[in-house]
Amino acid sequence: MSESLYIIKIGGNVIDNPEASARFLDTFSKLPGMKILVHGGGKVATQIAAKLQIETQMVDGRRITDKPMLDVVTMVYGGLVNKNLVATLQSLKCNAIGLTGADGGIIRSVKRPVKTIDYGFVGDIEEVNDSQIAAILNSNLIPVIAPLTYSNEGSLLNTNADTMASAVAVAMADSFDVKLIYCFEKKGVLSDPDNDESVISSLTPVTYAEYKASGVINKGMIPKLDNAFSALEKGVTSVIICHADDLGKAVFGAAGTLIYNF
Repeated sequence: MSESLYIIKIGGNVIDNPEASARFLDTFSKLPGMKILVHGGGKVATQIAAKLQIETQMVDGRRITDKPMLDVVTMVYGGLVNKNLVATLQSLKCNAIGLTGADGGIIRSVKRPVKTIDYGFVGDIEEVNDSQIAAILNSNLIPVIAPLTYSNEGSLLNTNADTMASAVAVAMADSFDVKLIYCFEKKGVLSDPDNDESVISSLTPVTYAEYKASGVINKGMIPKLDNAFSALEKGVTSVIICHADDLGKAVFGAAGTLIYNF
């Protein structure tokens, strides 16, 4: 029987809320066994960019990362946000280590090719170094991974945190019983975006297609769910999408939306 490994992704909207972030980290610190935290960036990069008079450009909710913005997200995601999370976890007796994809060469990407939109220094993941991550875990350290990867050319690349969590989960599934949990500010996948109690308790490929066709599931939830189903197809044991406050219940399948691959 493979050892269990929780891979938890926390969204930027929770990180932006000090009280919500503190509650989440307290629960995360108490999860038993091996675990990895992958975090988003939140709004801090936009705020600091404004102070530095660097314009933030967004297309369909995705940040355009030119060279000045790459410098900002590197400072904020890999520095300010990541190290504050690590410091809080250390105060909770959780021996965390803050990483980007470049540290130990754990996540390598290729700069996204220009098609209709030039996203700039944005990475599409090519390789996850599962043996290096396993070595960190086996050293009784808890990786806290910022949404930055690296290229063969030596550049850091801004990288979608949902995709990173899924890619890490898939890479580790050969050696561990991996449970992937996406935590954010909603109670799960909702059938009514204005009603936080309208949680869809489970999704299969068939019901997912039906909800997409009817428009119930749309916009930013689609790439998150695409990542979830892809992870299951590639060996991840389970995927749950839940509210950050419900992490403790979600590990037992008692909260959020459970994603099935059948």
